[in-house]
Amino acid sequence: MTTPLPLTFSPEVAEASAAGAPIVALESTIITHGMPFPQNLETARRVEDTVRAAGAVPATMAVMGGAIHAGLDAATLETLARTPDALKLSRADLAACLAAGRTGATTVAATMICAHLAGIEVFATGGIGGVHRGAEDSFDISADLHELAQTPVTVVAAGAKAILDLPKTLEVLETLGVPVIAYGQDEFPAFWSRSSGLPAPLRMDSAAEIAAAHALKARLGLKGGQLVANPILEADELPRAVILPHIEAALAEADARGIAAKAVTPFLLQRIFELTGGHSLDANIALVLNNARLAAGIARALIEMR
Repeated sequence: MTTPLPLTFSPEVAEASAAGAPIVALESTIITHGMPFPQNLETARRVEDTVRAAGAVPATMAVMGGAIHAGLDAATLETLARTPDALKLSRADLAACLAAGRTGATTVAATMICAHLAGIEVFATGGIGGVHRGAEDSFDISADLHELAQTPVTVVAAGAKAILDLPKTLEVLETLGVPVIAYGQDEFPAFWSRSSGLPAPLRMDSAAEIAAAHALKARLGLKGGQLVANPILEADELPRAVILPHIEAALAEADARGIAAKAVTPFLLQRIFELTGGHSLDANIALVLNNARLAAGIARALIEMR
């Protein structure tokens, strides 16, 4: 499959695209910045296999050798998992990484861009970035929110990461005109927890309903994508009362140590992992798998509609 863009497709994704089969984009920062080798590789394979088992084709996104890779074969996926110095890419540094021929892993924002370039409309991740605590002083707001407002990809996540200021995140999404759809419940989920204490702006109860909204949004000429907030399964969650004290402790430590910018989220996730005895990572993996299943259902529904 050829394209004038610096874009290459794995054989599996190229075949699926040519056949009009459902495809689900996957990010790669969970591989390079989420956990050590070989657990990162094992988890990436589990997520891809979950998408396949749910009737779609996985397309893990990454930048390698001066090209955007839409889908990684087994050898390339392992190479990425063994790259400790991969860049963490968002909209601001995607082109620079490509031009320099560096290896980069895609965040939510960069994965949305790459998925759209590859003609992929549905993307499964863990949680989106958002408004950080204290953003009124630091102006630390994730590029993910603006990407959702301009790139037409439906993103399935377990809400926004619980380390963020969730009320302000929802306010910014509303201001930007991003549909925020809770799947199967009225409350906005909080990543490791099903409950955030915040009402979701919208609720939908089926993949077909979400797919219909995605398609109609495009027909109406409305820019941007959708955020589908898919709550972690009850059996896998860390309830708010359990996780909140650990989040507050990690935030206080980050503040005391002056950790800022792109270093904040990896530090907080690692510290919460330590404080929960590893349970936060178990929940994180479980919610990504759950999101992959729903995303595959939405991708299938889009194909069936057409």
